[in-house]
Amino acid sequence: MTERTTVTPVLTADFGVEAGSGGRMPVYVHVIDHEGTRILVDTGIKDQHPALSDMDPRLLGWTEEVDLSSIDIVVNTHLHADHCGGNHLFVSRPIYVQRRELDDALSLEDYTLREWVEAPGVDYSAVDGETEIVPGIRLLPAPGHTDGSQIVVVDDGEQRLVIAGDTAVWFGELDEPATEGQKLITTLRPDAVWLSHEHLPWRPRT
Repeated sequence: MTERTTVTPVLTADFGVEAGSGGRMPVYVHVIDHEGTRILVDTGIKDQHPALSDMDPRLLGWTEEVDLSSIDIVVNTHLHADHCGGNHLFVSRPIYVQRRELDDALSLEDYTLREWVEAPGVDYSAVDGETEIVPGIRLLPAPGHTDGSQIVVVDDGEQRLVIAGDTAVWFGELDEPATEGQKLITTLRPDAVWLSHEHLPWRPRT
């Protein structure tokens, strides 16, 4: 019998700005265990940087919770600094990102911390549009937060899960979707949607 797919949220840091549910804003990455493959979605924040000081980041020792050697594949939902700060830890693993997102991160001013995106040895697998990275796990473009944002959709035969990055930053943006990416998520009719800045997954109203 195939084991049920799991998504494990891992808190990497928090910011001194209010989240949708109040308090400091958490910064999560998510580990997917699916049919013998372990996928890390986003890499959070690993180091302090002067450019982020106005957000008062409080870093947590998340790499002590996750066996980095157990990660087979890395996905960046997008390349803002709080989503790619640990990319340099995975130089031997493919990092999937939409090509549009990678091009923007490397060309637009004040978009991200480019030195984190271009960390030595990081090997991006740039994709164009919908891509199945392993059976049952797809990447789908989800424009809105950035033009090149993507979501991860997991189908294991029993449930459909979405890891959405910042396609929605708080639950209300999925309750009343406005962007192309938010509308896409709701049309997928997922059982649960994990966001980078909420502690718990969003679930559709019944």
